[in-house]
Amino acid sequence: MSDQMVAAIKVVVVGQGYVGLPVAMRAVAQGFNVVGLDLDKSRVMRLAGGDSYIDDISDEELQAALDSTRYLPSSDYADAADFDVAVITVPTPLRESLPDLSFIEGSAKSLAPHMRRHSTVILESTTYPGTTEELLVPALEKGSGLRAGIDFHVGYSPERIDPGNKTWGFVETPKVVSGIDGASLEKVNSFYSQLVRTTVPVSSPKEAELTKLLENTFRHVNIALVNELAIFAHQLGVNVWEAIEAASTKPFGFMKFTPGPGVGGHCLPVDPSYLSWQVRRKLGQNFRFVELANDINDHMPDYVVQRLMSLLNAKSKAIRGSRIGLLGLAYKRNTGDIRESPSLRIIEVLRDYGAEVYAVDSHVGESHWPDGVVRAQSQAELLDGADAVVVVTDHDEFDFASLGEGEVPVLDTRNRVRGSRAEAL
Repeated sequence: MSDQMVAAIKVVVVGQGYVGLPVAMRAVAQGFNVVGLDLDKSRVMRLAGGDSYIDDISDEELQAALDSTRYLPSSDYADAADFDVAVITVPTPLRESLPDLSFIEGSAKSLAPHMRRHSTVILESTTYPGTTEELLVPALEKGSGLRAGIDFHVGYSPERIDPGNKTWGFVETPKVVSGIDGASLEKVNSFYSQLVRTTVPVSSPKEAELTKLLENTFRHVNIALVNELAIFAHQLGVNVWEAIEAASTKPFGFMKFTPGPGVGGHCLPVDPSYLSWQVRRKLGQNFRFVELANDINDHMPDYVVQRLMSLLNAKSKAIRGSRIGLLGLAYKRNTGDIRESPSLRIIEVLRDYGAEVYAVDSHVGESHWPDGVVRAQSQAELLDGADAVVVVTDHDEFDFASLGEGEVPVLDTRNRVRGSRAEAL
């Protein structure tokens, strides 16, 4: 496709978060005219001012997109009028263990009046198999008066954004694509082929939707396996971390997963439950692997606090009134993403027990800082007066060597600290 043809195409990206903003920036860089829609007006103001709140998008990249005049951050769906391609990247959280698709429904309802013939709508939000055809298509048809597959195209392409990954970014990661029919698949594939290096077409949106859930269920179950193994290995007096490293030398039949304080982010705590819910709803059966993994991973923060209590007890200290320092709050190394982070549950339990909670994490902004947690400005400040420290997130900026040489007892959930005062999960 020529540069002139690309420049004439209007792309709307609904949701300007960890998924939507990278998509928008890449589309601008490839010459498309892009409207970045987000109902959070404070976000839109920050974007318009060249202030990125996403770790993988620098202020400089955002400002370059604004300077090109091909990127318009907006909270007004009127700016989506007559779009050629719309990509929906809105959240799909769980509410009391049930999928909440209200953001998808709201986006479809708001986009529909601005559609025209031959428009293409692509859903990227994680959801259960069938959502694109059973929920998105009817909402678009009802709001537009047009017919999917005849007047406009629809597809699904699961997001694979891995915040902080410098090797496999949006461009380098293969993109699974699908459409409700052959023409829709062709449109979806053509669009993403201009954004990423490799596309992987599948036969229908259901397969693409299941692909996303399979990827994260695989991770969720295997993390639960090593988390439970870590609990039992500690009780048996075995170094689970050494065993995992040894097993990972096998060149076939093994994939390395490591224990941790729990799972977080927008995928693992949510995606497998979407699949489990759909299996129960449609088939009346329980997805036992997912339910077991949920139980194990959900309770890892509680286990971390139990281990911390044992550590303090060995020093004749009660957790009530103790000053506990958390090294890192984000769920993932070198990012500021605190969504569903195990640190939040750890904080909740510690405060319920009467501990004073301090934390240091330069990646997490003030707007996302947990209530009731004192912010330390440095690792040294965190250690000053602490009765114990828990390594929750192993950001590269932390000095793990000095932490292991200090006097403060350390519970290390990431196996980064060496020293007699440190105890690995």
